[in-house]
Amino acid sequence: MNTIYDELRSAIFSVWHRRWLALAVAWAVCLLGWLVVAMVPNTYESRARISVQLDDALSEVTGVGVGDRKRDIERVQQTLTSAVNLEKVVRATAIGEDITTPKQMETTVLGLAKKIKVENEKENLFEITAEFADGSRSDAENAKIAQDIVQKLIDIFREENLAGNRGEMTQSLDFMNQQLDQRQKELEAAEQKRLTFEAANPDLIQGGASALQRLENSRAELRGIDADLAAAQSALAAINGQLAGTPQTLPGMGAQGGARGALAETQAILAGMRARGLTDNHPDVIAAKNQINALRGAAASEGGAGGVPNPAYTSLQSIKAERQANVQSLMARRAAIQSDVTRITSAQISNPELAAEHQRISRDYDVLKQQYDELLRNREELRLRGQVQTEHNAMKFNVIDPPTTPRSPVAPNRPLLLFAVLVVGIGAGVGAAFAIGQLRSTFATTARLERATGLPVLGAISQTLNDTARALRKRRMKQFYMAGAALGGIFVLLLAAEIVQVSMVA
Repeated sequence: MNTIYDELRSAIFSVWHRRWLALAVAWAVCLLGWLVVAMVPNTYESRARISVQLDDALSEVTGVGVGDRKRDIERVQQTLTSAVNLEKVVRATAIGEDITTPKQMETTVLGLAKKIKVENEKENLFEITAEFADGSRSDAENAKIAQDIVQKLIDIFREENLAGNRGEMTQSLDFMNQQLDQRQKELEAAEQKRLTFEAANPDLIQGGASALQRLENSRAELRGIDADLAAAQSALAAINGQLAGTPQTLPGMGAQGGARGALAETQAILAGMRARGLTDNHPDVIAAKNQINALRGAAASEGGAGGVPNPAYTSLQSIKAERQANVQSLMARRAAIQSDVTRITSAQISNPELAAEHQRISRDYDVLKQQYDELLRNREELRLRGQVQTEHNAMKFNVIDPPTTPRSPVAPNRPLLLFAVLVVGIGAGVGAAFAIGQLRSTFATTARLERATGLPVLGAISQTLNDTARALRKRRMKQFYMAGAALGGIFVLLLAAEIVQVSMVA
């Protein structure tokens, strides 16, 4: 412990003995450091926040969805700090006043890109931050330029989102018009080729329709006629069944009815049952048939008593004649269409090459027509979307916080740097004095002399000064304190100057 204490005393004595050297080194280091700190320009920062709302019902209906808008905003956010946009910022602010060559512009743009940030705080809230520092400009100019950079970025953001889509939409419409013109020429050529072929082969074309189309239409019509014919034949069979169960005459009034009247009544009942849809297996129908069979013998034994014509039978006869005529008409129509189908089929078999050629030409024309119609529909949809985006914009752009006016620099922390230079200067002076003391072969204490020589030290002679030497020593100490105080005073003056400079910007 005593050894450590002695070493500490020795180090302090060595530094104090060479205090003027330590002070000179401290002065040199501090002046140099403070000069370097003074040459570092103040960096001023400006911030702004913008909000983008994407909700719009009309845009959703016309296909301009929220997803499309979000992709547009992300694209603009990524390209906002591109070289092209940053060059616009440079030319629109005071930064570009001294730029005369492309090399200078490129260097300025690269440096500016490192000082701009575009961050997405929330789903639709963006923050734009810009820093600027130029040693050749005053602090007020640097603060103003930082604010101008953010304002120009906001303008570019607005233009890219609100007006940028207009140019893209125009380019897309121009491309669609070019494609439509090309498809129209191809369609006209295909149509002219088809007309030329049809004029040279009129047998394959009738009524403006090709043989294949007429064949498909005839087959479809034939299937419809077969269904109608089956329904007509079923209706005729039903009316024949009703006629079979309906008597032609009714018994006269003088016969008091008798067996003939009962038979006619029973037959009418049976006809009504069948008209309701009852089958021959129904119990009521079976009972009516048995009763009719029993009454027929009794009616025959009554002799030839006359009767009157049955009106129901006459009406059923008229319905039957109408349905028979319908069946005959459908059968004749079916025969005619079947003949047409046979004729078209035989024509295709007899000349298959022409039929295949006409089918190929018609198919090519139909494909081109479908493509043209689809392109035309897509162009109209695109035009409608463009009108919605330009005339009824779906995105609402609001500046939540305008670009802030910098009041104080964000970097560097000049007071802290000035104090750090002072500490480093004092430390460098103390270190230099201590190092010089270690290099010289002197002993500050008797203990160090004993350890170095290995011999006992009997005593030490203290320094004795006369009045003149003491006065000189006192004057030098006063000068040393004044030099040290001057170093501290310069530090205080530098701090005051920094405060005054910042306050002038604010």
